[in-house]
Amino acid sequence: MKARDLSVLIAVILVVVMLVIPLPGWLLSVFILINIILALIVLLVSMNTQEPLQFSVFPTLLLLLTLFRLALNVSTTRSILSEADAGGVVDTFGTFVIGDNPLVGFVVFIILVIINFLVITKGSERVSEVAARFSLDAMPGKQMSIDADLNAGLISEQEAKDRRKKVENEADFHGSMDGASKFVKGDAIAGIIIVLINIIFGLIIGMTQMGFSFGEAIDTYMRLTVGDGLVSQIPALLISTATGIVVTRSSATGNNLGTDVAQQLVQYPKLLFIAAGTIFLLGLTPINFFLTTTIAVVLAGSAFLMMQRQKQPIVETEEEEEQAEGTAMKTQENVINLLSMDPIEFEFGYALIPLVDTKQGGDLLDRVIMIRRQLAIELGIVIPVVRIRDNIQLNPNEYRLKVKGNEVATGEILLDHYLAMTPDMDNDLIEGIDTMEPAFGLPAKWISEDLKDEAELSGYTVVDPPSVVSTHITEVIKRHAHTLLGRQETKELVDHLKENYPILVEEVTPEPLAIGDIQKVLAKLLRENVSVRNLPIIFETLADFSKLTNDPELLGEYVRQALSSQLTKQYANPDNSMKVITVSGKVEKKIAESIQTTEHGNYLALDPETQQLIIKAINDEVEKLTLQEENAIILCSPAIRMYLKQLLDRFLPQVIVLSYNELEPTVQVQSVGVVNVA
Repeated sequence: MKARDLSVLIAVILVVVMLVIPLPGWLLSVFILINIILALIVLLVSMNTQEPLQFSVFPTLLLLLTLFRLALNVSTTRSILSEADAGGVVDTFGTFVIGDNPLVGFVVFIILVIINFLVITKGSERVSEVAARFSLDAMPGKQMSIDADLNAGLISEQEAKDRRKKVENEADFHGSMDGASKFVKGDAIAGIIIVLINIIFGLIIGMTQMGFSFGEAIDTYMRLTVGDGLVSQIPALLISTATGIVVTRSSATGNNLGTDVAQQLVQYPKLLFIAAGTIFLLGLTPINFFLTTTIAVVLAGSAFLMMQRQKQPIVETEEEEEQAEGTAMKTQENVINLLSMDPIEFEFGYALIPLVDTKQGGDLLDRVIMIRRQLAIELGIVIPVVRIRDNIQLNPNEYRLKVKGNEVATGEILLDHYLAMTPDMDNDLIEGIDTMEPAFGLPAKWISEDLKDEAELSGYTVVDPPSVVSTHITEVIKRHAHTLLGRQETKELVDHLKENYPILVEEVTPEPLAIGDIQKVLAKLLRENVSVRNLPIIFETLADFSKLTNDPELLGEYVRQALSSQLTKQYANPDNSMKVITVSGKVEKKIAESIQTTEHGNYLALDPETQQLIIKAINDEVEKLTLQEENAIILCSPAIRMYLKQLLDRFLPQVIVLSYNELEPTVQVQSVGVVNVA
């Protein structure tokens, strides 16, 4: 155990010993001086802290110092009553204050006690109580503000964690100070009672047991009582003052008390002229004219020097001109900021405010954070911050999602209901409000809370409103992930990869592929819900094939084939099987023959009639597979996969198109349909 830890333990044990064992006068004098020094140090520290949490140990320290001071009071009282002596410090303090008139000295001492108890101690107690109450009341608002800043991207998760910890510490500190201030009050009351005990019982013991006359007893015990009271009340007064300073300290300026007082008290020099004039006028009364005039001259001179210091000569330097230009640019920048738009926006009507209000149990902000983490793992890109705001122009229960300023999804939810879905909508057993599940467009019902258990027993999937919204946000971001990945975001991914694979990155970019080319390849993958998290394999493939072509579409196909293990795991069933729809050789031949090659790339040039026939054939097979609750996967040759997917994107975007080269040899492929045309 460290020496300073032992010192605190020994000090506490010593305090307990002082309550029981009599101490000699010289040792009492040492402890009294230590008590005064500790109180003075606490006061100085409280004045130099910039915010209350910098002196977070103060409530506990206040308890220990109060206990130490009370133990001293008990020891000195024992010595005064038993030996009519409490050490040289007590005797010196008593003699100095009382002087030749014990009554006047005692009155002065009583005034000091009253000031400490009624003014400083009572004030500190009240301020501590109010500060604790307001700190606890403000906690939810501060937590919500931190969550909003985190969700808006203004602070990092670590900064949010630190700020939450600070808010909790502030609440704990003010709560502890509220309790600790009661010790200060109790200490002041105990000091008054001990003074009365020393005088009353001192006179009795002095005259009955020690043979003092009344005058001798008054002189002796009055001096010792006042001395003992002073050596205990002075530290108590310092500690009470420190308590008041700590709990009234504002941390807004970031300065200590001395700096704040010096800056704020004299920031208006003209007011010192008014004060100087007032003091000068008082000299026209019977008050000493020389004294008031001297003070007035000092105040006026100080005010003049302060005003001269504030009036610095204005010299136009190049630096100042640049600052002026910067100010003009800031004015212009304020307008330019209006042109920017958030990558992702979530707006909601006023009835949905409980979704984001933590005071009302809303956890949407936390859900959005988890969504961004989840999608970062699934897709391999950093999803931009989702800007969440209310919009009074929307219907009360309505919300909408925007991606880069464009509305991409809307929905309407009822916060006091649950969303119930069943695969068999013909089996309508539950009463509710008919609606559509917003994320996947499935028929559903809004049901009341009392029907929730019944709906689950009937086979319905029951979801609470926050989960409905978070699922919708997740699916919308997935569908538009390719639009969220721009050149800047791609550059960040490349820089991150370069930290561990510098040679690989240098082989791909800036030659033969620019950042824009890489961005197009990654966006192509994301458009078809292919994760780009495995950037090393993607860049290995680009390094191999970018020497043959720089067409992002073809490079994307090569990358898909390199990610065959990932694609197989993504679409295969748990038993490593996969039900697919194959494309007949006739259809593949027609598509291959319709591919046109130009200097700007390849494209599919099928006649409209053939397009309709192929799409109808695929749609018929997809409907059959959907009835079996299987994913609609079309398997074709690598040569036509890209063009077939381009054709289906306009009519059947949800259909998955894979090539034979994109599947692992170990997967068991089962053809459940064939796309054919007459």
